[in-house]
Amino acid sequence: MSDKPAPRPPGNRVSVLVVEDEMMIALDVQMMLEDNGYTVLGPAGSVEGALRLLDELRPDVAVLDGNLRGRPVIPVARRLRSLEIPFVLSSAYDIFTFDGSDVLAGAENVQKPVSENRLIAALQRALS
Repeated sequence: MSDKPAPRPPGNRVSVLVVEDEMMIALDVQMMLEDNGYTVLGPAGSVEGALRLLDELRPDVAVLDGNLRGRPVIPVARRLRSLEIPFVLSSAYDIFTFDGSDVLAGAENVQKPVSENRLIAALQRALS
């Protein structure tokens, strides 16, 4: 990890890192976001992939699935917190049972299946 801050994506639109391991859901979320004027980074389908993206770019906000290929999203949430990037959860799991889940405290879970209205409203709250 570099000491230098990662650059923000170009343009004026709000950038959203999408972290989701189910490709159809990731594409659906990406479409919802782009239809509402957001720039999408990713989607990242694994903890490692999300962390690599965060080394390269600095999103304004993130949407996190709680369980990525059997692995909790906790390391990504920790990195986002350290970078002071807000995030919302999009998980059908009770992710607050994972070790280290205290890092998720205060993050809104829009649940699955993802509703466009719930997602957009949650992102707006996270950014305010």
